[in-house]
Amino acid sequence: MNDRADFVVPDITTRKNVGLSHDRVDFTLPQPLERYTAADHATWATLYRRQSEMLPGRACDEFLEGLERLGVDADRVPDFAKLNEQLMAATGWRIVAVPGLIPDDVFFEHLANRRFPVTWWLREPHQLDYLQEPDVFHDLFGHVPLLINPVFADYLEAYGKGGMKAKALGALPLLARLYWYTVEFGLINTPKGMRIYGAGIVSSKGESVYCLDSASPNRVGFDLERIMRTRYRIDTFQRTYFVIDSFQQLFDATAPDFAPLYARLAEAPTLGAGDIAAEDKVFNVGDRSGWGDSEDV
Repeated sequence: MNDRADFVVPDITTRKNVGLSHDRVDFTLPQPLERYTAADHATWATLYRRQSEMLPGRACDEFLEGLERLGVDADRVPDFAKLNEQLMAATGWRIVAVPGLIPDDVFFEHLANRRFPVTWWLREPHQLDYLQEPDVFHDLFGHVPLLINPVFADYLEAYGKGGMKAKALGALPLLARLYWYTVEFGLINTPKGMRIYGAGIVSSKGESVYCLDSASPNRVGFDLERIMRTRYRIDTFQRTYFVIDSFQQLFDATAPDFAPLYARLAEAPTLGAGDIAAEDKVFNVGDRSGWGDSEDV
């Protein structure tokens, strides 16, 4: 999702979509399979190999099982239609191709109807480790495997429906924080130890190591109101990671009507991305090593 008013469409998005058109309402387009070059497939294979090799023992079992059950291609950019056969049968979700980041209301409408928007194009070889805007590797490898898990699939649908309400109530920044700290950068506590489930982490080589091994960030137990009060980072690894006990905990915590919560939080102080609050369930207080002085979002 894109809740930033200052967002400027990156040059790569414009270049990749030259000559293509998308639906004016829902921003979807047919996946242009013919546009993937040999270099694209090689880049996908490189990204897939290095992440799939490092994630066992780091990513949660639900993610790894989803990746296997979907049969995601390891050596080429996957065909969305083939993945949808597995996904639809499992949880009723499907992925739809989009040109890049799309307006919030369109994004929420897709999620509320069990459609996950996936940017169709892939980053270039010199951008393996960082890209400003999500591409097909982030969106597909990072997000889609968990959509085969019934509880997480239900959570994301509910998030989409909640997003439509939040936009009408002027509470989108609060809900954006929830998405950021769960869907994108969430950790889960398991009997085997702390594991990754957030797409922004599982699709990143550096953050897959940093979030679990580094002494720098805070690791704090999931709390809905705490998350909605907390700013985040878009230019560095996260200063705080929130840890759920289960996907059911996540679903249950976000099931009630958020309208009273938004009203209450309107009067609450905002916390910085690296702050520790008195009421936090703390797994680790970060030593703040390597933290820069740029601003939180």
